Amino acid sequence: MGIIAKIIIGLVALIHLYIMWLEMFGWMTRARKVFRKLPPDMFEKTKSMAGNQGLYNGFLAAGLIWSLVICCNAEWSANVAMFFLGCVFVAGVYGAMTVQKTIFYVQSVPALLGLLAVYLKI
Repeated sequence: MGIIAKIIIGLVALIHLYIMWLEMFGWMTRARKVFRKLPPDMFEKTKSMAGNQGLYNGFLAAGLIWSLVICCNAEWSANVAMFFLGCVFVAGVYGAMTVQKTIFYVQSVPALLGLLAVYLKI
């Protein structure tokens, strides 16, 4: 993988670490400012669900970070990155369709850029 691909993968991983924190630990505070379309009374009701979603976002970040630390086999590293970037892309598309359209730009677009960078080896 090229340096641009690694930088994009790192940024996507950071985005998902932030989403993990937001959903697991900042749901009752910061998330209220991010998810403005959700009625205020729903945050308490959905706290455990959001925490579960946050855990999954943490797994996506872990997979992306894993792809960056694989040093013994470039093809394996690229394949792991492509898998997790693909998962992020699909999750972003689904989130944009079902929750909030901006999720597409926050998750899917960076993941797509990462997929292209890995594929093009840049």
